[in-house]
Amino acid sequence: MPKAIEVAKRWLWRISKIAIVAAIIGAVIYQVRFSPVSVVAHTIERGPIIAEVMGTGTLEARVATTISPKIAGRIEKVVVDQGDRVSVGDTLVRLDDEELKQQVAIAQANVDAAEAAIARLMTDKSRATAVFEQAKKSYDRTQALIKSRAVSRDDTDKATEALAVATAGVSRAEAAITEGQQELVAAEKTLEYHRARLQDTEILAPFDGLIVNRQREPGDVVVPGSSILTLVSTDEMWISAWVDETEMAHLKPDQPARVVFRSESDCSRLGRVARLGREADRETREFVVDVRVLELPTNWAVGQRAEVFIEVAKKDDVITVPAQLIEKREGQSGVFVNVDNKANWQPIQQGLHSRLDVEVLEGIDAGDIVISPADPRTTLTRGRKVVMP
Repeated sequence: MPKAIEVAKRWLWRISKIAIVAAIIGAVIYQVRFSPVSVVAHTIERGPIIAEVMGTGTLEARVATTISPKIAGRIEKVVVDQGDRVSVGDTLVRLDDEELKQQVAIAQANVDAAEAAIARLMTDKSRATAVFEQAKKSYDRTQALIKSRAVSRDDTDKATEALAVATAGVSRAEAAITEGQQELVAAEKTLEYHRARLQDTEILAPFDGLIVNRQREPGDVVVPGSSILTLVSTDEMWISAWVDETEMAHLKPDQPARVVFRSESDCSRLGRVARLGREADRETREFVVDVRVLELPTNWAVGQRAEVFIEVAKKDDVITVPAQLIEKREGQSGVFVNVDNKANWQPIQQGLHSRLDVEVLEGIDAGDIVISPADPRTTLTRGRKVVMP
């Protein structure tokens, strides 16, 4: 008998443990599947929606140039600094011009010498012309006296020879003048060349703009092509944004856009599509869209990052739902709607997508209450009881 009692006690203990475990499992199952879930509610309303295409890029100037010298030289003074605004024709950089001034002075002296030589040659020509005229008169008189045999043959030969010599003298004087004029032209061209080089020691702004970078200091030796300053025109600034190629069909020039600089993430600035790139990156499958910025921040820098949101479609009165409330179940998009304090799964048909909201074409209507778990770790199921705060 005692043995039977002992066996009965063991079985009773086992049954008790099984009952306790079953109770715990039941409580867990109830808690997981049947106990009310705290949810956050969102009442569906009608309103506008704007579909946007997003891209990320950098601020660039449409017109930018590198300021560099035309000639080699040593920088004497950099007149401007980065951040300075300049107007077309303003002096930006001066190069050492002492040697070039001397070359201009030498070239000017050569021009003066050539002009003086021409003046002397003109005098020589005048003298040769006078000799020629005198020889011509003597020759003419001699020829007139030949018929009357009033002059000898020897006198005739002398007059002819004198005329020939005088003619050659005039020709020689004219040739010398021509040569002198060519030398004067060469001297003037040399002077013009050295004056141009002297003028090139002063580097001027080619257009109105802003100095965004300064690479050289006084004393540096520069050659043609050396970068001294970077000048940009602020007349047209844009974001060169990379956009996924799948959005290409939705984009066109002059579409409105929003520009959000990372330095002002809470502020959107107006923009407009300026042009579309015609080459996609073969690795990222993106292409460049240039979005003109209509209003720049107070502080900005070429190359700074920004996001652009290009408006591709807009509707004024539609049903919208926050994008984060949409779930996919068995390949179907939908939302959970509160019906008599129970989670009711409702498939929906989507329309336009904005950055935060989605247009709902079918499935829910204005006034419906869409819910989501207050605790992100909780998952809603069909028919689950819910509690709203």
